[in-house]
Amino acid sequence: MNRTEKSIDSLLENYGAYGMINHSGEVNLPGRESIENIVRALEDLLFPGYLENLSTDQDTLRKITGEKINSLISALTCEVEKSMAFSARLGALNCGNKGCRAVAALVVDEFFEELPNIRIILKKDLEAAVRGDPAAMSEDEVILSYPGFQAITVYRIAHFFWTRQVPIIPRQMSELIHQRTGIDIHPGAVIGESFFIDHGTGVVIGETTVIGKNVKLYQGVTLGALSVKKEENGVKRHPTIEDDVTIYANATILGGETVIGKGSVIGGSVWITQSVKAGSKVYNK
Repeated sequence: MNRTEKSIDSLLENYGAYGMINHSGEVNLPGRESIENIVRALEDLLFPGYLENLSTDQDTLRKITGEKINSLISALTCEVEKSMAFSARLGALNCGNKGCRAVAALVVDEFFEELPNIRIILKKDLEAAVRGDPAAMSEDEVILSYPGFQAITVYRIAHFFWTRQVPIIPRQMSELIHQRTGIDIHPGAVIGESFFIDHGTGVVIGETTVIGKNVKLYQGVTLGALSVKKEENGVKRHPTIEDDVTIYANATILGGETVIGKGSVIGGSVWITQSVKAGSKVYNK
């Protein structure tokens, strides 16, 4: 046996001993490449023509939209079924082998019914970006080039699947956009409309964060937990940011009981672990 054959046998033995292979019984887990393609296709569906640089008119838009939705329904249902089947095999979901397909199809149908409402919220986020950044010359520029808006777009997609208790896929989506933009938004966070992240690099928003309407964050902001103990899973660990709050660069706000009151301004590089009343200004001297 040559060295290559020995390496193959050794690796196969390692697979058997340590796992980490993308399969769960008869069904694979959702693939990274598949989810990445789905995310790109959904971005294009939300903002027709921007990613593909195609001109569309009313005569062709219905045909193109129908083709994209039908293709995405098939692809998404397949990946959601994989994640549901994985969860069922772990005992976290009771849908059986064949029932997971029906559950996945229902979730995907609900998603496409909800997509117009997601676009309405994204329109408000878009308006907030243009209103909140003097350098933003148009909504088109924000759609095409602003990493903060791209991160918010994918968050709103991923959050839908999170609320339907779809495992794995929401995190895959959020980490794909994290890699692209440097902005880390957990899909479990609850974020109101007219949300704007300026510049964005290094922003971290934890799983149980609650953010109100018309909130603006700058780069490097962390909305995190005071503790990362595993037993605190399911407990509110991240702060609440009320309406009309602005948080400047590199501020760190921690704790599930921490509330930043409505209309407050949080200065750059501050460290906050307790609540701040409405209308406050917090900054370093």
